[in-house]
Amino acid sequence: TTDFSALSGRGVRATINGKSVYIGGPRILEERAVRLDATLRAATKKASDDGKTVVYVIEGRNVLGAIMLADVIREESREAVATLHSMGKRVAMLTGDSKGVAAWVAKELGIKEYFAEVLPENKAETVKKLQTDGSRVAMVGDGVNDAPALTQADIGIAIGAGTDVAIESAGIVLASSDPRGVAKIVTLSKTTYSKMVQNLAWATGYNALAIPLAAGVTSALGFVLSPAFGAVLMSLSTIVVAINAQFLRKVRL
Repeated sequence: TTDFSALSGRGVRATINGKSVYIGGPRILEERAVRLDATLRAATKKASDDGKTVVYVIEGRNVLGAIMLADVIREESREAVATLHSMGKRVAMLTGDSKGVAAWVAKELGIKEYFAEVLPENKAETVKKLQTDGSRVAMVGDGVNDAPALTQADIGIAIGAGTDVAIESAGIVLASSDPRGVAKIVTLSKTTYSKMVQNLAWATGYNALAIPLAAGVTSALGFVLSPAFGAVLMSLSTIVVAINAQFLRKVRL
């Protein structure tokens, strides 16, 4: 085997015994102007409808065979999608698989919106289109092909077991490959933001009262804060903020 090369989003090519052999999906058939016979076409359609990806082995314009591949839908993935829906989040699937396979997987996961047969170089463009209506998009990915889309998204989330390129392109990296971690990130970020607002409101209100007192606005009434008491009040403000932030440890994820 010589001249081996990968064809981005389409398959691979190699020279075997002086003949060019291609292995890939439907795009390879189109590029090589190869037509399937009725039997193989029917088998391919049935496999696609059942959620299987069909990969063809082609020599010249002849199909030497077909390989059917299938992904196992993880129960954690179903739970992750269901949880995000319950939070009111819009969930979409972006994949390079055929429309039949994408439709099957989307149905199994409870996803109504999906984009199929998306080439790696077009994933970022698809994310950009989702952003045109003002939506803030979080992209979850784990492969080299996902890196541009992770960068384009408002929030890039890489699966911990993913490639280095995906991890470097993301703003958030899950410690494990469990997709339920995405919903946990949403919960934690909302709670963290809420704590920030609470602490800011407390600090603003507290200082609005304490600073005038420390400046002596009540001296005409005979009430003046001593430096020591002022220092205690200042420390108290910081302590309250710190204690409130510690309650984040009790958030159930």
